[in-house]
Amino acid sequence: MRCYVFPGQGTQKKGMGRSLFGRFPDLRRRADRVLGYPIEELCLENPERRLSDTAYAQPAIYVVNALHWSAAQEDLPPADFFAGHSLGEYSALFAAGAFDFETGLTLVRRRAELMSQVSGGAMAAVVGLSEQTVQQTLEQHGATGVVIANYNAPEQFVLSGSREELARIKPVFEQVEGVRGFVPVRVSGPFHAPAMAPAADRFRSLLASVEVGELRTPVISNVTGRPFGPDAQEVRDLLADQIARPVRWTDCIRYLRDAGVSAFTELGESKVLTSLIDRITTALDAAPDPAPDAEAKPARQPEEEPAPDPRRALIERIKREILQPEIGDEALAFDEDASFRQLGLNSIIYVRLARRAGTVLGVPIKPDVIFQHRSCSALADHLLTRDDIAGAAAPEASPAPLREYQDERVTALLHDCADGTLTVDRTIEAIRALA
Repeated sequence: MRCYVFPGQGTQKKGMGRSLFGRFPDLRRRADRVLGYPIEELCLENPERRLSDTAYAQPAIYVVNALHWSAAQEDLPPADFFAGHSLGEYSALFAAGAFDFETGLTLVRRRAELMSQVSGGAMAAVVGLSEQTVQQTLEQHGATGVVIANYNAPEQFVLSGSREELARIKPVFEQVEGVRGFVPVRVSGPFHAPAMAPAADRFRSLLASVEVGELRTPVISNVTGRPFGPDAQEVRDLLADQIARPVRWTDCIRYLRDAGVSAFTELGESKVLTSLIDRITTALDAAPDPAPDAEAKPARQPEEEPAPDPRRALIERIKREILQPEIGDEALAFDEDASFRQLGLNSIIYVRLARRAGTVLGVPIKPDVIFQHRSCSALADHLLTRDDIAGAAAPEASPAPLREYQDERVTALLHDCADGTLTVDRTIEAIRALA
C-alpha cells in the first residue's frame, strides 16, 4: 500500500515550485485571486524575504504542495492514504477531497494570520534523546511552560514555549548524555502549544462555516495519529485543535505501517518527512516483538548483519569528511535535516566545502550544488542520483545495496536526471514509486 505525505512550515525556500508554475497556470491564477498578490513572484523571488514570515510562508507551501499533487496525479500511481505534517495536513485533506483548492487556501491564509499574531514564544528541536528523557529533563529543571510540540521521530522532538525558558534549558539539554543537538526552529511563535489556544478558538469560529466533503482517501490526523472519521464536524474540530496541540507524526507513521503501507512518497519541496519516516520505520523494524508472557520471553535468534545503507553512509561521510574539517566537531552533532545556514556559513566556506566534497568523492562538485542542497540529507539525496558519484559514495564492500540501482528503469531515470530531462525531486519521487 502507498501513502503520499505533504510537508509543512519550515520547508519554504526561494525558488520553490519553479518547475511547476508554468505547468499548472490555472492553479497559479486561482491562488492569486484568493491571496490578492502574485504567488509565483513570492515563491520564486521572495521579495522582502516574506517567505520567512508565517503569514506568507504557509499559503506559499500550501500552493506549492498543490502543484506537486497536480503533478503526482499525472505522473504517479494513486495513493491508499494521505498524511501531512502540521500545515501539510491541509494539503492532504485537499488531495482527499475534503474541500476545493480555494477553500483550503482561504483556511490556510487565515490560519497563518492567526498563528503569526501570537508572539513571545519560540521552538527548538531536540535530537538524540528519547521522549522519556526529554520529559524528565523538562520536569527536573522546572520548565513547566515548555511542552513537546512535535513528536517527529523516536529521537527527534520539537519543544515549544517562551524564548526565555528555551534559552534557559538549552545548556541543560546540551549536557544530557546522548543528545546530538538542541537547534532553534525559525518560527514566529510557540506553535502546537497551549499558548496558541486563543488562535485555535478564533480559527474554530471560521471553520464552523466551512463545508467539509467526504474523504475519497483516508487522511491521518496529526492530533490523534489515526484517520479522520466521516463526521465533518470532527474534521473541523481536529483542524482547530491542531493549532494548539502536538503533532504526533511518529504515531501517524506507526498507524500507517500497521495498516500495511510500505511505500511513502513525499510531495513538496523537501525530503524532511522522507528522512523522518526512514527513522521511524527503522526504529519500528528494530523493535523486539512483544512476548506473550512477560516472565518467559523466548530467546531471540541471532539476526543477520543488516546490509549497509548507502544513503546513511553518505550522510555520515558528509558530516565527517566534508563539514567537520571546515567547521569542527559541531558537524558531527549537526542535525542531518537542518539547513547549513544555521552554521553561519559564508560564500567562501561554500566554495571550500565544494572543493573538499570533490576531493572526497573524486569528482568535481560545484559550490552551487552545496548551496542549493543545504542540509546533509538533501545533499546526500542529490549526490546519490548522479552516476559519477553513486558508486564512490557507497560504503566499501557493500554490493547488495548497489544492486538496487541496477534496475533498468532506475538507471534510465538517473540518466534523465543527469542530462536535465528530470529534476532531482521528480527523479527521487519516480524511483520511490517504483519501490
